[in-house]
Amino acid sequence: MEGRQIRAVLVLVVISCVGFQIRASDPIFIESFDESFDGRWIVSEKDDYKGIWKHSKSEGHDDYGLLVSEQAKKYAIVKELDEAVSLKDGTIVLQFEVRLQKGLECGGAYLKYLRPQEAGWKPAEFDNDSPYSIMFGPDKCGSTNKVHFILKHKNPKSGKYVEHHLKYPPSVPSDKLSHVYTAILKPDNELRILIDGEEKKKANFLSAEDFEPALIPAETIPDPNDKKPEDWDERAKIPDPNAVKPDDWDEDAPMEIEDEEAVKPEGWLDDEPEEIDDPDASKPEDWDDEEDGEWEAPKIDNPKCEIAPGCGEWKRPMKRNPAYKGKWHAPLIDNPDYKGIWKPQQIPNPDYFELDRPDFEPITAIGIEIWTMQDGVLFDNILIANDEKVAEAYRDTTWKLKFEIEKEKQKAEEAASGLSDGLSGLQKAVFDILYKIGGLPFLSAYKVQIFDLIEKGEKQPNLTIGILVSIVVVILSVFFKILFGGKKPAVNVTETKNEVAAETSDNQGSSAEKEDENENENENEDAAAAAPRRRTRRDT
Repeated sequence: MEGRQIRAVLVLVVISCVGFQIRASDPIFIESFDESFDGRWIVSEKDDYKGIWKHSKSEGHDDYGLLVSEQAKKYAIVKELDEAVSLKDGTIVLQFEVRLQKGLECGGAYLKYLRPQEAGWKPAEFDNDSPYSIMFGPDKCGSTNKVHFILKHKNPKSGKYVEHHLKYPPSVPSDKLSHVYTAILKPDNELRILIDGEEKKKANFLSAEDFEPALIPAETIPDPNDKKPEDWDERAKIPDPNAVKPDDWDEDAPMEIEDEEAVKPEGWLDDEPEEIDDPDASKPEDWDDEEDGEWEAPKIDNPKCEIAPGCGEWKRPMKRNPAYKGKWHAPLIDNPDYKGIWKPQQIPNPDYFELDRPDFEPITAIGIEIWTMQDGVLFDNILIANDEKVAEAYRDTTWKLKFEIEKEKQKAEEAASGLSDGLSGLQKAVFDILYKIGGLPFLSAYKVQIFDLIEKGEKQPNLTIGILVSIVVVILSVFFKILFGGKKPAVNVTETKNEVAAETSDNQGSSAEKEDENENENENEDAAAAAPRRRTRRDT
């Protein structure tokens, strides 16, 4: 009798465990779009959002998704959850699929996980200003190429919500296949970003190295009311007050003088103009002298000047004046009153707080609010779960088979177009690496140019090697510039010292003004170099 009771209890325990395991393995939220979204997802009625959402099949599949159907439009749609999802209790997994069926040159394909809205808010009012807890997903335009992860976190001291962006996020896959994006939020403050089930980024919510700005503010800040004393001297060097200009220093001597030793080349045609009227030109039949003015034949290069050393009045060429010294300036000496670069004093940050774990706001709705230049963006299988294995199971059952089919089709198309599978795979790997290199901090000044080169290479795979060489040249140029500094023209040492002294004594102005002046000078030089110049042998 007792044995039967024990067996009955064991059966009940097993059933309970199985039932609990089944319930625990269910996702918190899943949207497969197998059925029409009408009535379940609410399209924004705001005037800015003209894009039409459609319930459409993924190209080559019977699987349906939510489709961006028009180019160059803003889109907004939202789904309210039956129950708010807490992000504070245990592991939370956010996952969804996106297929960029026509690529993505400029636009977003991310989701917004909305926090509780203000009283009276209606889903049809969803727009860019609707507050969210997390924004996650692909975004690509120009130099931007990343899988966003942004946390909006409330500062408990100031009460303000601050956007905290994941630093160095992974780049967006550059093909037109289905991809699944996964964000795993762990109770130990760890964040993991997966693409197609492969970990691409690991971060810690409380680390200043992983989020910008950091969730925990700086403990001290510069005093906004602190002002630099009027007698604070930041000049490390000053002109020597005891220096005297040498008696033989001629400031009026010109930089260049005529070369008296130069001789006019033999055969120079003094009486021939450099240009003559085109003998083959004729006045157009529809030319009206009253309306168009007197017709003049266009000019061409004088053919006689082509075989002669030059034409026109000959002038001696200019050469550098050996007596030129320029304006005299006193040499620089150490400034006895130098106090260093002034900085405001640090004061306690009134917004500083300590934190053991982010104060995540719950998720009450999921929204897609994007602007995109491409149509064909298809969203599918949006999932929220509290178990990584649940997300993995959905990847295996809903995404993986589609991806394999699309990949095989892509390989067949590449083979048909004459591209080898190995080379194509190598190119993709090269582009992924180049995007990561282009995002390095020390290349930030050249980021736009580097990403433009990479995107051109993606559009024209046969240019991969050329693009790679171009980017390597850019990187090496920056590297050598960092090591050795920029090029400097060879000038008179004495002149340089005195010019520097003058600049320092005049306080040199702001660095920004100097940079603007240099940029303008460079632009003028570039424009002069680019301007067409008529051929002449006058300088011969």
